[in-house]
Amino acid sequence: MEVFQMDNIATLFMAVIVLLTGRFVRSKVGLLRRFFIPIPVIGGVIFAILTLVGHYTNTFEFNFDGTLKSLFMIAFFTTIGFMASFKLLAKGGVQVVIFLVAATALVILQDVVGISLAKVFGLPPLFGLAAGSVPLTGGHGTSGAFGPLLEQAGATGATAVAIASATYGLVAGCLIGGPIGRRLMTKFNLKPNEELLADEHADITNENQAIEVTEHTFFDAATVIIISMGIGSVLVGWLKTVGITLPIYIGPMLVAAIIRNISDSMKKELNHKEITIIGNTSLSLFLAMALMSMRLWDLAALAVPLVTILLVQTVLMGAFAYFVTFNVMGRDYDAAVMACGHCGFGMGATPNAIANMESFTAANYPSFKAFFVIPLVGALFIDFTNASVITFFMNMLG
Repeated sequence: MEVFQMDNIATLFMAVIVLLTGRFVRSKVGLLRRFFIPIPVIGGVIFAILTLVGHYTNTFEFNFDGTLKSLFMIAFFTTIGFMASFKLLAKGGVQVVIFLVAATALVILQDVVGISLAKVFGLPPLFGLAAGSVPLTGGHGTSGAFGPLLEQAGATGATAVAIASATYGLVAGCLIGGPIGRRLMTKFNLKPNEELLADEHADITNENQAIEVTEHTFFDAATVIIISMGIGSVLVGWLKTVGITLPIYIGPMLVAAIIRNISDSMKKELNHKEITIIGNTSLSLFLAMALMSMRLWDLAALAVPLVTILLVQTVLMGAFAYFVTFNVMGRDYDAAVMACGHCGFGMGATPNAIANMESFTAANYPSFKAFFVIPLVGALFIDFTNASVITFFMNMLG
């Protein structure tokens, strides 16, 4: 077998090729665009299938350097920390808090279900996390981050399982959201409050002003990200010496959140547009590197347990949205839209939630409340609570 040893530069080069391949394929396949399958997932899966062929034909294999993958992962989660504004949480009011609590409750249930079913199939309990909130509420980014940690703890193949589960969740979340929202609306004959709808429309202002990105603003954004990464890494190292083990990205993410809220209190704006650009670029490169390193052959022995767990998780998501999300969010039309969106959010990612709600409201009525609450929780806060719950279960089971 020919083994290709790829250093960090060659690994970065291959990651870019994977992203370009994914972009090209998605541009040609409408179904991939419809379900918002990420470009790194498309390219990464194609490359992983190629390596699977090399493995089974015993002809070639790639060994990638993981240095830059870790760097991009930490950079991405650091940028997530800058989104965690308690000022925005307070502005969103009680509805945001209620939905965050509901979403966190789902996270716990997803992990309990995953761990329990893993035990039923005689698998390591940590394997259940790789088919629980790690890939479902967490998505591909969290899967790539926690997968290797789960493998180190004894859940062989956890990264491949988590990535596969996250991809399944993207599709499943889009498929069940609309029917659930429609069922709620017809069963309870739901319509929006016309006066409230008019008032909300009048209050909505467009805050997405055109801000020019310059070399100076981009450097400032990169600087504050690097500072957060540096201080956060020291923090994680110190906590480890006193017996508290956290994923390497948690420290930088917490430091970034502190900087964000200090900035808010001082009424100073960070370069959010540039931070977002850096974060999205880092996520794409990190996912490409994580997915092209997948060992798909590790999934072969786990096919039946994985399919079973994911089907149960899908039923759980649908039932939770129907019976819990709808009820706690007010049992009105907005609540039905949020239940529809929660299916995309809890099984895939925030863009899937938006896609579910856009499709649903386009055929029915607008819902400004839903489009404020779900993206706010999905983009700013759920990563913190999800990571905390996952870390708790890992420490409990480890």
